[in-house]
Amino acid sequence: MTKPALLFVCLGNICRSPLAEGAMRAAAERAGLDWHIDSCGTAAYHVRSPPDPRSVETAATYGIDISGLRGRQLVVEDFTRFTHIFGMDHQNLRNITAVRPNGATALVSLLMDVVPGREGAAIADPYYDGEDQFEETWEDVSMAAEALVEQLR
Repeated sequence: MTKPALLFVCLGNICRSPLAEGAMRAAAERAGLDWHIDSCGTAAYHVRSPPDPRSVETAATYGIDISGLRGRQLVVEDFTRFTHIFGMDHQNLRNITAVRPNGATALVSLLMDVVPGREGAAIADPYYDGEDQFEETWEDVSMAAEALVEQLR
């Protein structure tokens, strides 16, 4: 079986997807799994930028350091480099699908599709919605990370 390679995608790669990457790295490490885990955005707004300070602070609350991550944009090669590409919401999923090349091998879905009972749900974008929204986003991406460990190990 191919080792899972997971890519988490939001719009700018500074809030949701870095949190998902951090949660997934921590869940994989706790489970002793050596998976390739990354994040990116569908837009180039924050290429090479660190995560939003509120995302960094939220992850740090749980002992996870995402401050060294840097934003990047989704590229065509990601569709063969990764086994799974997870969009954070329906618009991101449409954006991912729109650039998906012929010959793509990655499975593409919403991240919350992996959580029983939460299929089709979007991860709320905390960028404009206040501090408490970052905590809710963290809870969702952490729940999804644990579900992925169970499903893919």
